[in-house]
Amino acid sequence: MNQLKLSILDLLKEDARLQPSTIATMLGAEEQEVSAAISEMEQDHVIVKYATVVNWSKVDDEKVTALIEVECTPERGRGFESIAERIYLYPEVKSVYLMSGAYDLCVEIEGKNLKEVASFVSNKLSTIDSVISTKTFFILKKYKQDGIIFEEFEDDGRLLVSP
Repeated sequence: MNQLKLSILDLLKEDARLQPSTIATMLGAEEQEVSAAISEMEQDHVIVKYATVVNWSKVDDEKVTALIEVECTPERGRGFESIAERIYLYPEVKSVYLMSGAYDLCVEIEGKNLKEVASFVSNKLSTIDSVISTKTFFILKKYKQDGIIFEEFEDDGRLLVSP
């Protein structure tokens, strides 16, 4: 991938609303060249989606997010691919990662409440033949996501006192 495309990706990752004309100005390139590069990356699925990062704690729509460690047995000939596919096809699943270490897959899911998440784990995830065990961790608060800090903490203004 050429340097222009990498630079475009860096800019769009920080602000997906940037127009090709603005990107061209920032990079000292032609607008048509930038537009063509963006279109090509969209067609090649390098750029998959333009998304907004939402601080859900500021919205009244309560959601529960959980990370689930999944230990499973790989399938002959396909490894973890078919298991991961079965899991990521559920609508409540936001992300699935193949991991190194004590467990095989890390699954991020979102539900309306704790009961809904628990139901997903017990009725859908743990019933998959290859799944050996699961450990569920509920996210209590997000401080930073995708490089974006959600809460800016103010200095309390007190002087440090030491003996």
